[in-house]
Amino acid sequence: MTVLRLRGPALPDGEIVDIYADGDRWTTDPVPGAELIEGWLLPGLVDTHTHPGAAELGDPLDDGVLRDDLHRHVDSGVTLIRAPGLAGDPPEWFGQDPDVPRALHAGPWIAQFGQFFDGWGRRADHDKLPGVAAEQAARTGWAKIIMDWRVGDEPVPLAVISEIVTRVHAVGGRVAVHSQHAAGGLLAVRAGVDSIEHGMCLDPELLPEMAARGIALTPTLAALQRSIPAQHAREDSPTKRWQLGGRLGHAALTAAAVEAGVTVLAGTDSRPMGGIAAEVRAMVEAGVPPHDAVGAASWSARAYLGLAGLVPGAPADAVVYAADPRTEMGQLDHPEAVILRGVRVR
Repeated sequence: MTVLRLRGPALPDGEIVDIYADGDRWTTDPVPGAELIEGWLLPGLVDTHTHPGAAELGDPLDDGVLRDDLHRHVDSGVTLIRAPGLAGDPPEWFGQDPDVPRALHAGPWIAQFGQFFDGWGRRADHDKLPGVAAEQAARTGWAKIIMDWRVGDEPVPLAVISEIVTRVHAVGGRVAVHSQHAAGGLLAVRAGVDSIEHGMCLDPELLPEMAARGIALTPTLAALQRSIPAQHAREDSPTKRWQLGGRLGHAALTAAAVEAGVTVLAGTDSRPMGGIAAEVRAMVEAGVPPHDAVGAASWSARAYLGLAGLVPGAPADAVVYAADPRTEMGQLDHPEAVILRGVRVR
């Protein structure tokens, strides 16, 4: 197998790095005859909110769709994903085969009865939810809870989500919650979940508490903004006012979260897969500094998920650009090379 050598300014610091892929680990030990790739270096892109494997809402997990979705991620420079909810338990090759990204996942979504999409996820009574979540997290490291759903629905009660967090943390796992209502977001923060997905309508006054407690926010900003015209076209209703108001305020919330020191992660939550560059641009347009927006899709996300960057001993993932993507955002659409597990895959 050809040994790869990467050389160039590496983010986040911009210092020149000269590093070799020793199998699936980076090393600074020179390897004669290594193939040299030069450019601006990032430690692989990350999509922290994606649901590959099902073409339509409610569809079962399909292995063919799953692999195709993951290939689209790799094409975009994504070498690591987190799937906070899948249409079923993934096959053994998920996150393992050489042609697909590394992957963390929460298995099927976990919800209260009467909430979430038909055909997807697991439902349980309140007294059973903590056990279901802990069992899932013990297997896969994450549990995903549908914290709130439609207008008028009751969110998961504070005592229940708090017990979920306690039980999941006891098995060494982490809790992600879907939240798009102010009440659900408040309870999730008070319970000390690990990440809030979407976070639409979240009270900005909670951001300092989130930062202090290490609660991440994955705003899925581009996906929410894309639906604003459709929400405008709907007839007036409580649902329209909630959906439209939340979406119109979401950009400002995202920028405020970064300013408050919250760990903000880039996630696409949309099909087709591979749209991570659009999420980074949406953050920048919202007022997030480019350095932080790119980091939310690369080094910051990898650190949050437990993977190091372009340092000796770290997993040998990287994406290479001809110019600094922080100042030339269009570079994100055209990686010069994608390195996954020490192999140039694109």
